[in-house]
Amino acid sequence: MKIFTFFILCTTATGFLFQPEVVVAEAVPSAPGISETSPNAYPGEARIRDVAFISRRDQTEQRYVVVFPEAFREGDRHDVLIALHGHGSDRWQFVKDPRDECRATRDVAAKYKMIFISPDYRAKTSWMGPAAEDDLVQIIGEVKEKYHAGKVYLCGGSMGGTASLTFAVLHPELIAGVASMNGTANLVEYENFQDAIQESYGGTKAEVPEEYKKRSAEFFPARLTMPVGITAGGRDDVVPAASVLRLVKSLDEMGRRVLLVYRETGGHETNYEDASTILEFVLNKQE
Repeated sequence: MKIFTFFILCTTATGFLFQPEVVVAEAVPSAPGISETSPNAYPGEARIRDVAFISRRDQTEQRYVVVFPEAFREGDRHDVLIALHGHGSDRWQFVKDPRDECRATRDVAAKYKMIFISPDYRAKTSWMGPAAEDDLVQIIGEVKEKYHAGKVYLCGGSMGGTASLTFAVLHPELIAGVASMNGTANLVEYENFQDAIQESYGGTKAEVPEEYKKRSAEFFPARLTMPVGITAGGRDDVVPAASVLRLVKSLDEMGRRVLLVYRETGGHETNYEDASTILEFVLNKQE
């Protein structure tokens, strides 16, 4: 491990290196604030679809956004990048928001000509509870079937970073790589946003302890068989970094493919360079 003003840890097995069908598909005429903020950001027009589907879990209408790569043609095989929004946001965050985490994710998806998916996953306070989990399983199945998609990669920031790790340990067979920005890996010890988490999980930590544990990636590092990229800040008091640091240590000891970008003075945010770095890592560290 090399030490700069921040830490980067990357390991491999050889050591250190620094269903109901879609029922609505609406074209979105414009996506304000996208093309102005990044040279590779998605314009609006026909490549963006706001898709409604009926959840198999409870027959409610749920939504996700699909952004097709440039020159997309049906029948071509493209990998998929799914981005999970943060607490209080919705499916449009990673499609429209000019913040670094979102711009970097859009740009990486565009660079690799990936189908870009941004789901509500029971917005605005999901925390990858049972309903959000079931919806994402359904979305992945539908996207792979409808668009003949290849590998599926998962990323997110804050709540979305937490949710990405949660989903990856619950369904490792569905995910080829996961990138978590400023998330937690331990919902048993996490104390913020408890009202929202309790609603999503169906009770408090005392009432449904198994839900909190099963959704905490730190307890199940062996299930993270795919490349894992993580960013964290030493001064993040919204989602403290301790649990993801422990998770990275466990993955390192197991010889897994993992990259940690840790900024000791960083807060609850990931800059463009760091977000791009972990996304590139999980896309390019395939066996």
